[in-house]
Amino acid sequence: MPTKAKSKTPVITCSPRSLPKEQWEEAARTAIEINPVNAPRTEGVRGFAGAGSPMAISALTAKYWHTSNGVKLKVAFLDNAPVDLRRRIVLHLNAWGKTGNVKFVQSKIDPQVRIAREGGDDGGYWSYLGTDILQIPAGQPTMNLEAFTMDTPDSEFVRVIRHEAGHTLGFPHEHMRKALVAKIDPKKAIAYFKATQGWTPAETKAQVLTPLDEKKLTGTIADPRSIMCYQIPGTITVDGKPIIGGKDINEVDYAFVGRLYPKRG
Repeated sequence: MPTKAKSKTPVITCSPRSLPKEQWEEAARTAIEINPVNAPRTEGVRGFAGAGSPMAISALTAKYWHTSNGVKLKVAFLDNAPVDLRRRIVLHLNAWGKTGNVKFVQSKIDPQVRIAREGGDDGGYWSYLGTDILQIPAGQPTMNLEAFTMDTPDSEFVRVIRHEAGHTLGFPHEHMRKALVAKIDPKKAIAYFKATQGWTPAETKAQVLTPLDEKKLTGTIADPRSIMCYQIPGTITVDGKPIIGGKDINEVDYAFVGRLYPKRG
């Protein structure tokens, strides 16, 4: 579902990259070892086929990093991105550090975050979610920022890179909140994600139609203006109206990252 970077396109749509199903259980174990709060509540798996199975539980496991020690992730670029572009991208990745104990630093030594600017089948804007990046083999991208250059409008750096950084910090799409999931037509969504992602009905229910634990998501109520809420097309909503999403990290986002990854002293 990633949309290619086009300067004339006002709305950019993104979806976190999902690991292959055979890696879900290992990724879930890793996430829970890193931060026990990632473990799902067992009642959260009752809404779709295979409820209670390891696969179903894995699909609902959160992917946050250490909440007490904060997050420090090393970043590398997989192409010949110029120095000024790399610095600008890292600057926007670190926007979350305004209120949270979050830091992205460039490093060629064992980088966890690996950024590509690929087009074609692997193009668009996408990221793996939180601790899932640890499952990606070295040398392969964990984030893609197709066609980003120093000529890309600053508004795109703000909206896209800060959003993808949010995914890397473990923040799923805000449209997975219960109030926003209720706006999505299940039958239309199942058909849509089968066509665009190749997902089975059970996978679509797990990834899109099953609300996540409200305590693990941004804010106390669903926030369609969050930087983590991208557009859901009106073609799959109940009322035909799209969920528009946010253009920058807002006050609710900043408050949440400050609570989840609190700064010391």
